[in-house]
Amino acid sequence: MSGVNVNLLTPEFILAGMGLLVLSADLVLPQARKHWLAWLGVAGLIAAVGTALIYRWDRVEELYGGVFIADRFSLFFVFLVIIGGAIIISSIDYVKQHIRHPGEYYGLIIFSILGMVLMASAGELLTAYVALELLSFSLYVLVSLRKSDSRTNESGVKYILLGAFSSAIMLYGISMVWGATGTTFYSGIAEVLAQPGDPDITLIVGLGLIVAGLGFKVAAVPFHMWVPDVYEGAPTPITAYLAIGSKAAAFAFILRFFSEGLLPAAADWRVLLAVMATATMVLGNLVAMAQDNIKRLLAYSSIGQVGYLLLGVASLGIIRPGSDVVEYSTRASTGVMVHLVGYAIANLAAFLVVTVVYNRTGSDKISDYRGLASKSPFLAMVMAAALFSLAGLPFFVGFVTKFYLFTAGAEAGFLWLSGLAMAASLVSLYYYLRIIQRIYVDAPPEGDDAARTGDVAISAVEATAITIPRVSWGMLGILLAGILLVGVWPTRLVEAIETATAALSAAAG
Repeated sequence: MSGVNVNLLTPEFILAGMGLLVLSADLVLPQARKHWLAWLGVAGLIAAVGTALIYRWDRVEELYGGVFIADRFSLFFVFLVIIGGAIIISSIDYVKQHIRHPGEYYGLIIFSILGMVLMASAGELLTAYVALELLSFSLYVLVSLRKSDSRTNESGVKYILLGAFSSAIMLYGISMVWGATGTTFYSGIAEVLAQPGDPDITLIVGLGLIVAGLGFKVAAVPFHMWVPDVYEGAPTPITAYLAIGSKAAAFAFILRFFSEGLLPAAADWRVLLAVMATATMVLGNLVAMAQDNIKRLLAYSSIGQVGYLLLGVASLGIIRPGSDVVEYSTRASTGVMVHLVGYAIANLAAFLVVTVVYNRTGSDKISDYRGLASKSPFLAMVMAAALFSLAGLPFFVGFVTKFYLFTAGAEAGFLWLSGLAMAASLVSLYYYLRIIQRIYVDAPPEGDDAARTGDVAISAVEATAITIPRVSWGMLGILLAGILLVGVWPTRLVEAIETATAALSAAAG
């Protein structure tokens, strides 16, 4: 460890230790005290964020020869563990009702967050791959945790098989890149790509396989086939986590890899990513229109959101007419990160409402949201705000984030793609409004149409009210404030993210 500032790794040590502590505490705590595990996990996440601020603020340092990079970009993604903490807190009521082993649930979430943080800090491909697998293996188990549910078992098997296949493709691509360049470091790959002449075909194929593996992780078309079934079958809080946490981590990997490693070859990959973005946003938004299960609808909605994010990634390299020089677009990287934050806030709010409604009705059908405004005006208001934000309407956070993202695409020469993204957002408003119609226009179910949990019918009187746990009340209030506050005053968030993306810009040269 000589010459290495181990203090910079303190947040990762805390996350690893807290994950083990939660698993160990689960063995001794009585069943009535299992909910303490959630608060123990949240305390660990807060400690990790605090130590990251102490040791990494205004630091730019490479550890172990560039394997681990501590800078403002990685610090920003350490802050995203707060969203992971929100998943833990919002899961408490769900876990009490549906999860038999809460220690495994909370512990695996913490280990997956550790994988997310390491992915954002990795400076070479093998380290990023190991971190990605730590995240993936945690999610494989979390998706399959409700073993008594046949849908969960089916989705878990699909996710594991397809995930293992994509990991093998990605690892084979990394081996080909190493064979062609002699390095797996992003900076070394960039040096090889910057040399005159056409790159080695082995390198091109290897990079293509890596992109395919990452395409699976972020659910980009044509690697999206696992998403609807896994989102529907997974425990609802884990569905939210898949839609938010895993995507944020994967795009952290993508942003650093494409900015620091692949920027010299931007002329070759930017069109490919633009085509992927087009197919992803079109398929995601069109197929979402036909869904009657809210988790499947939000699954296809998340695919559409990935298309918008890929637009930002494709815009990272700007090539001016008549010039071969590649310019790095800080506006594009800022747009991707801003949209990740806005999407995370709105999507988490929507899924938290879905979780509360599922705990009450035992159903994920969109038809079960009929008359939600009369059963719980607060839930209805939060859901409407979240959906309007995902659609990108003004005064909500989604409008601001899409504005930054689509502007970056237009400035990078993808004006047609930005226009298509705006049209796709308009299409998404249709299926979001279907849900809002159920909530505010349709009458609540009565008599034989009353909500059901399993085989036990709930009376019409009982079906007229939904009780919200106090923890969920607080979480929903915070998320609603974030949707509205950032929507009308995004300055502080954008300034913080611009500071983070400046680290990528400096590394990209």
